[in-house]
Amino acid sequence: MELADIPAILILAGIIAYAVLAGADFGAPIWAVTARGKESARLEQAGHRSMAPVWEANHVWLIFVLVICWTAYPEIFGSIFSTLWIPLILACIGIIMRAVGYVAGGVSVSRGIIWLAAGASLLVPFALGTVIGALVAGNVPPGNAAGNVITSWLAPVPITVGVLFIATSAYLAAVYLAADARRRREDELAEAFGQRALGAGILTGLLALAGLVVLYFDAKPFFDAMVSTNGKDNEVGRICVLVSAIAGTGTLLLISTRRYGGARFVAAVAVAAIVVGWGLAQQPEILPGLTIHQAAASDEVIIGLLIAVVIGLLVLIPSLYLLYGLVLGGRFDPLAVPEAGPGEAGRDLEPANRLRMALVVAVALAGGLMLFTSDSGATLYLGLALFMGGLVGGVLLLAGSLVRTD
Repeated sequence: MELADIPAILILAGIIAYAVLAGADFGAPIWAVTARGKESARLEQAGHRSMAPVWEANHVWLIFVLVICWTAYPEIFGSIFSTLWIPLILACIGIIMRAVGYVAGGVSVSRGIIWLAAGASLLVPFALGTVIGALVAGNVPPGNAAGNVITSWLAPVPITVGVLFIATSAYLAAVYLAADARRRREDELAEAFGQRALGAGILTGLLALAGLVVLYFDAKPFFDAMVSTNGKDNEVGRICVLVSAIAGTGTLLLISTRRYGGARFVAAVAVAAIVVGWGLAQQPEILPGLTIHQAAASDEVIIGLLIAVVIGLLVLIPSLYLLYGLVLGGRFDPLAVPEAGPGEAGRDLEPANRLRMALVVAVALAGGLMLFTSDSGATLYLGLALFMGGLVGGVLLLAGSLVRTD
């Protein structure tokens, strides 16, 4: 592995995170519009309660992928965005529509708002799926707008992948929402989502098999790299497909026995395995005639990028740990939040924590002062390290305090 490969691995990890987290978010409204009467409202409210605290955080991974791609592989980024700008703009519109659905859904549960969210939930995974499908089919040549802006993504392989992404999103949403309903002891709701997860899982599996047929006829080189038994170089791709199939079958078995908590993690493994298989099968040429190493930026740029990524993850990971810990612990459930009495004072930090907080604030202030007074050299890097250390320390301290609060 060379330095130029590391950003590609980070991009693949970001795509996995976005698929298994944001994918469930986009799938949730589909179940509300496919139900009728009171059940539709119950499913919509359940999806809003479960996804509203985390939906915006899930999009961090999309930004993560885009920033790494345009910094480490500018030629690949420019080629993709200049040829596939139509589905990418449609995805952006869908994300905005989904956000409007969340904001309005907090004060209104009108049918129009539900349909708005559902439209976005169909549009975003389909549009992003066609982008992946266009890369798989080799429809994006290197260069500024070198590919056809219409037929590059409105073709058999991209459309198939887009439809598969919609089904996968609905499947993940049903599995996750069943587990969340069980955590809230809403057994009837968990049963409703569980039945939908079974149907969506079977449909997704059938679409995946149909997708292999489309790949065989329209993207034979990729099919050979992913699942063909010709040659030893395809071993990892075949393993990923096998792992995804086993995990998908295991998810259905867990759902049928109403073990929704375990099904949530196994379903994520099934999706992650297929994303890894795609990433490996796409090698060595990401675009026709263009490899990762040929498209990579200079070593200096990649090193600077990796340093920035490490610093960012030091802030991001503790923050997401706190957020998901609070959500899965039920701290955002409406019935789990006690009302404060009139004039009730907030809870103070313990003496030991007050001392630690004062320390991390002092460290961050010292680092910030060094950053503003230094132009270069060791002082600048030391100031950056102190500032980020104080910031991360404060986040961890507050996270620990909140998680332990009764």
